[in-house]
Amino acid sequence: MRVGGFGWRDPAWSLIGREKEIEFVGSFVERAAVEGGALLLSGEAGVGKTALLEVAVARAKAAGVGVLVGMGAEFEAEVSFAGLHQLLDPVLDELPGLSPVHARALGVALGLRVGEAPAQLTVAGATLALLRHLALARPLLVVIDDLPWLDRASATVLGFVARRLAGHRVGLLAAARSGPEGFTGWGDLPELEVPPLDDAGAAALLAARFPALTPRVRQRLLAEAQGNPLALLELPVALAGPQHGALPAVLPLGRRLRAVFAARIGGLPEETRRLLLLAVLDGTGDLGVQGDTSGIAAAERAGLIRVVSGRLMFRHPLTRAAVVELSTIEQRRQAHRELAERLADQPARHAWHLAEAAEGPDERVAALLQDVAHANLFRGDGVGAIAELIRAAELSPGGTGRADRLAEAAYLGSIVTGDLQDAPRLLEAARRAAAERRPPLSVAVAGAYQLLNGDGDADTAHALLVAAIEGLDDPGDAGNKTLIEALYTLLMVCFFGGRTELWTPFHAAVDRLRPSTPELLDVLRGTFSDPVRLAAPTLGRLDAAIAGLEEEINPARAVRIGIAASYLDRLAGCRGALRRVVRDGRDGGAVTSAIEALYLLGNDALFTGQWEYMEEVTDEGLALCDAHGYRLLTWPGIFLRAVLAAVRGQEDVARGLTDQMTAWAGPRRLRAVHRYAAHTRTLMALGRGDFEDAYRHAVQVTPVGELASHVPQALWLVMELTEAAMRSGRTTRAAAHVAAARHADLPGLSPRLALVTAGAAAMADPDLHEHVLFEEAMAVPDADRWPFDLARIRLAFGERLRRVKATTEARAHLSGALEAFQRLGARPWAARAAAELRATGLSVGQTEISGPASLTPQQWEIARLAATGLTNKQIGERLFLSPRTVATHLYQLFPKLGVTSRAALRDALADHPSKSDD
Repeated sequence: MRVGGFGWRDPAWSLIGREKEIEFVGSFVERAAVEGGALLLSGEAGVGKTALLEVAVARAKAAGVGVLVGMGAEFEAEVSFAGLHQLLDPVLDELPGLSPVHARALGVALGLRVGEAPAQLTVAGATLALLRHLALARPLLVVIDDLPWLDRASATVLGFVARRLAGHRVGLLAAARSGPEGFTGWGDLPELEVPPLDDAGAAALLAARFPALTPRVRQRLLAEAQGNPLALLELPVALAGPQHGALPAVLPLGRRLRAVFAARIGGLPEETRRLLLLAVLDGTGDLGVQGDTSGIAAAERAGLIRVVSGRLMFRHPLTRAAVVELSTIEQRRQAHRELAERLADQPARHAWHLAEAAEGPDERVAALLQDVAHANLFRGDGVGAIAELIRAAELSPGGTGRADRLAEAAYLGSIVTGDLQDAPRLLEAARRAAAERRPPLSVAVAGAYQLLNGDGDADTAHALLVAAIEGLDDPGDAGNKTLIEALYTLLMVCFFGGRTELWTPFHAAVDRLRPSTPELLDVLRGTFSDPVRLAAPTLGRLDAAIAGLEEEINPARAVRIGIAASYLDRLAGCRGALRRVVRDGRDGGAVTSAIEALYLLGNDALFTGQWEYMEEVTDEGLALCDAHGYRLLTWPGIFLRAVLAAVRGQEDVARGLTDQMTAWAGPRRLRAVHRYAAHTRTLMALGRGDFEDAYRHAVQVTPVGELASHVPQALWLVMELTEAAMRSGRTTRAAAHVAAARHADLPGLSPRLALVTAGAAAMADPDLHEHVLFEEAMAVPDADRWPFDLARIRLAFGERLRRVKATTEARAHLSGALEAFQRLGARPWAARAAAELRATGLSVGQTEISGPASLTPQQWEIARLAATGLTNKQIGERLFLSPRTVATHLYQLFPKLGVTSRAALRDALADHPSKSDD
């Protein structure tokens, strides 16, 4: 007995995501080898039925089960008993072992001998007898693929056999396509419907087979394939290389996919195919656009479409691709011309269909399409805008117009969709289009963004932008959208560069704008470049922008408003909009904006004490940076992780991350990243009570006694630097820093800055017996919104009260601080507070609860899964966390359980109820 061939050339790829089906089929093979039985696999074309049959064959052979394989063939569908002959051919030498009646019936039916044609029932009985005879020697598995293509006679015989296998060690496993062309003759047999892959399985298959695809291309392929494994394996092969940067509206099909999805289209009437082509190219499903639709019924009968509430819907997206591939270029152009005419009142769709109907360069159509791209960008559709700009560039006659459109597409791909790696190709094309002329500003903007975010080369990016801006014929034209984008990019270059001199040409360029500076750019300049000196006059406008975020649909604008709010403690009002940006990025929208939104949410969570949430959003942002190649954007996320490690007392982790920051930022002269590292090291030193070391690091962010120009990070270290100066014996300098904060009117900028300024003033007060400043600090409105800052003030107050022998009051404040630090997980500060409490004579045991009771519900679940032997990646997939987050939770919970390895988790968790049972 032998195994026949199947359609899949690489079954290993096709089985990803099929664990449940593999287990089901394997169980059937084992059961059938003992007690017999039949099973029908059904599912759409390309879903992986054949691959599952191969699994069954492999399992059977491994278990010593004999295997017979047959498959339907379209060209033999009218030849009676052709399928049965193919199936039984390897065992025809066993016919003499049957009764003469059965041997003669099979011999005649299969053309092996001459005689009167036997009754079909006799042939069926003979086939059953043969299979039972074979099963006497060893169990037997009969496998039939493409069941609908079996000739009718063979199908009838095998259907008869399939119902009579119980108790005879013969299993029959067949596969049939579902749908109108499926097989309905064995409807009473057990059936396993093989569904399309779920989202996770489809993504895993695509990632395993095509790991180099960009995320945007990957998302498009997943959407088109809808979980069909054959489509997932074939669509990327059919794409030409350049198309990975700008995907066509309808994806091309490879040979195998064309055969699967186009088979039923070729036989439709010409008018039906024309209407289907109009429907595909229109893309909305609106039957009203197509005029007379009476011819569409044939496609509905064929199972290609369905009409619901006046809208035409294709049953599978790849049917759309097949419709397009079966049309000619001229038929497609004519369809686009018809649609453009019918949609003249809808500028965006009108322009796009004109573009697709164009036979060559057409500046009028290119300009229309560019206007549509800008409108879509304003609405937040960055992906659509890029596609429209690239098509507009293709239609441009040449020169500056083509260069501008290509460069703008490159820039948007970098800042919106995460196609940072594709930008150089578009930029090079833009430079070639500019020929001998000076490259337009758009090329400089895209190039600068690439330099900054790809290599972190802020100095070159700065020089490129400044030269391009100052070289404009009118560098003050506030209506020049490219100039405004150049200034937004220059602002970020200056921030990461972090040197005051970089800001001078930026401010000069903004001051030149006429008739007025765009509102958001002006607000950002005041709140982000140098908030200490420039923010106060813009606060009302910033608050108005935040209030309007509920109506904001542009992800880039929402993020820019969040950036403007970040150093002024107004991110709480931005949370809803930022979360929408994140969801948009997850759904294939503005990925870069999503990364920035995640970090802004992390900043907010850091100061408001939501540290677990901070960890989750930071890890997601870092994962997106890794996926898209954003090296510079990694560092704000690394900073958040480092700060979290520092306040939790994970000094090894924090130290390693700060070393990475300084090593990368040093040769690039990125002072902002250096300050991230200094900030983290300041917190590490304060936590362990090393105030000299804390002072040394804090003054790397800003000198004591002043808030450095154009260093917004200085606002985050007001209390830290004051405490470090005071506790290291620099009382005069501590007082000077408080004076600088008051002179800058930091309390007028935000409630949190009011709290930390008041806390700093209390810490710097040299009179140990005077406590009014501490009381004023704790009375700041909404102080409890900032639990870590408030707890540190209470700790400092308690320390001072203990030193003046006010023991009862000291204990109250120290206990409150200890409770807050334990709740946050700020172990170094909890240890400091506990030590102070013991110094008051109060007996303090552990500074925090230990054992399983100390775990959060999420930590308990992670510990339970890790104890079963799951890897961090597997745990993350179950709990929708990144492997990094899982590793961090394990790092935190090991000490709580008193274990040092995963192997000891099971014993540590034994005899304790789960959190869900509490």
